Amino acid sequence: MTDEQPQGTPADRDRWRRYLAAERAEAAVYRELAARRDGEEREILLALAAAEGRHEAHWLRLLGGDDRGVPRADLRTRMLASLARRFGSIFVLALAQRAEARSPYASDPHATPAMAADERIHGEVVRGLAARGRRSLAGTFRAAVFGANDGLVSNLALVLGIGATGVAPGVVLFTGIAGLLAGALSMGAGEYVSVRSQRELLEASAPDPTAREALPHLDVDANELALVYRARGMEEQEAVDHAALVVARVQAAEQVHAPTDALAVAEHDDEAVGTGMSAAISSFLFFASGALIPVLPYLFGMTGVAAIVTATVLVCIALLLTGATVGLLSGASPLKRAFRQLAIGIGAAAVTYLLGLAFGTSLA
Repeated sequence: MTDEQPQGTPADRDRWRRYLAAERAEAAVYRELAARRDGEEREILLALAAAEGRHEAHWLRLLGGDDRGVPRADLRTRMLASLARRFGSIFVLALAQRAEARSPYASDPHATPAMAADERIHGEVVRGLAARGRRSLAGTFRAAVFGANDGLVSNLALVLGIGATGVAPGVVLFTGIAGLLAGALSMGAGEYVSVRSQRELLEASAPDPTAREALPHLDVDANELALVYRARGMEEQEAVDHAALVVARVQAAEQVHAPTDALAVAEHDDEAVGTGMSAAISSFLFFASGALIPVLPYLFGMTGVAAIVTATVLVCIALLLTGATVGLLSGASPLKRAFRQLAIGIGAAAVTYLLGLAFGTSLA
């Protein structure tokens, strides 16, 4: 307790208590995340928790030090804390990024401008931390999402199209399994070739490791290293200055070989590309898992309209989940991404179903 007297109206004090609860909960989220990390990331997360503690102290000061009647934090923040305790994953950081962006302090007269600015910056800090996780996931995650979505949509379209023609259920089942295997193999092979090609292009653009052996012998005042930096995008004067600095450092250290990054301007991000084999395996498995869902009703002996409706419902649920997952990881609205995924997938399947009906009628 402090000697300060409570301020504001009853409505103000209720709002301050909600803010106080939210700040405590958000600080707890960052501490839970920090407990699962080390090094620089741990320090950053603990600094964010300390900043939330300063905001907590502000609202507690306005309440005269009286924190009685402080409610529980809102459901979203409590879920964040629970996820942070159990997983500490990129999903939690993505959700925390969205939470920081929704801060009401910019329009609240009792929040200081510094607090409002803090919340804006916190969002960028969390965005940066989340970006590290996204980069490590990017190649494999892209293959996984694309694979699952393609499996869901293409095999549902195939099953609905064939089923609508009125052929025997066994034919629909065989067609669905054939589509699963063909699509999964095609996706895996295509993803492997795509990622390997991308990595080879990046490697072809990287500096030649043998070229740096010439650097110790260059003239510090007149050398052509500046041309390398200009070719890689630096402005002329910046390239000249940087070249002189690199050569001077190499010669001062009397190195036989220059540092491996001496010729580089900016490193390309291999993590974001991923490896060909991991992308291929992810793409194969996720396509197969997605393509299996439309076939499940037929595997369990369902036929006719009941099988078609069941397959469609199962795929709709899966599309909503994959869309929401993409939304979470991208820091966008999970709901919007989920319904976008659903609309695209069901739209494509509906076209083939109508074609199947048309062919079934014409063949009858």
